[in-house]
Amino acid sequence: MIKALFPKISRRFLRVWQRNLTVYKKTWKVSFLPPLMEPFLFIVAFGIGLSAIVEDLTYRGIKVSYIDFIIPALLGTTIMYNAFFETSFASFVRMRYQKTFDAMMATPLNLEEIITGEIAWSATKSFIAATLMIVGVGILGLIDNLSILLVPLLALLGGFAFGATGMFFTSIVPNIETFNLPMFLFITPMFLFSGTFFPLETLPQWAQGIALALPLTHLVRLTRAATLGIYHLSLLGSLAYLLLYSLFFYPLALKKMQKRLIK
Repeated sequence: MIKALFPKISRRFLRVWQRNLTVYKKTWKVSFLPPLMEPFLFIVAFGIGLSAIVEDLTYRGIKVSYIDFIIPALLGTTIMYNAFFETSFASFVRMRYQKTFDAMMATPLNLEEIITGEIAWSATKSFIAATLMIVGVGILGLIDNLSILLVPLLALLGGFAFGATGMFFTSIVPNIETFNLPMFLFITPMFLFSGTFFPLETLPQWAQGIALALPLTHLVRLTRAATLGIYHLSLLGSLAYLLLYSLFFYPLALKKMQKRLIK
């Protein structure tokens, strides 16, 4: 079944991944700062600041401090933003303005391999960002649960899911300014209402239903479980959701990019 869906993809997609890694190495001194400093600022503002006035929360029947509640959510949103931005704004620039895709298509690489390499790189960016954030919160002494080391693996899955989503939007937007629409209508609502800053149970039932349909909700559930060491059977559903979500948007992104680039 997988072979029927993706018949033209070979290991050559790693060359695209390698190309992006090479560029990243040249700019790493600048590139590593946003995923490290931005979550840190959120932790200081919302975690340390609000935790002084917000009482402990009950999560899965266990009392947790607000900062312990919010750190895994910030890990999840960091994974989402890094992957989505890489295959939306960054990939669009490579496609439209730098003509990188055109140059790669003049090589033995086919379009499916190029897009797969882009999405794989976005998952790698999420992995790097999540790892840097874990190092940061570890230095601050905010996390002492070793199961947080599972988060980088979740970053690969979540990064692939949101990378495929970003590539889908890249395939349909007419210009780079139009990315404001998926950012405003899709990414920002997830950032606010996916169990990030407050428990889903505080929302009305209809809003909880919508939140459960959002991929970030399930990614945050998984990162929160790994960070706090609180596991439950519903996590299997969240894991299955992200896998199915990826298997839907990945081939969809391939198909849409073919329509856009192959005349």
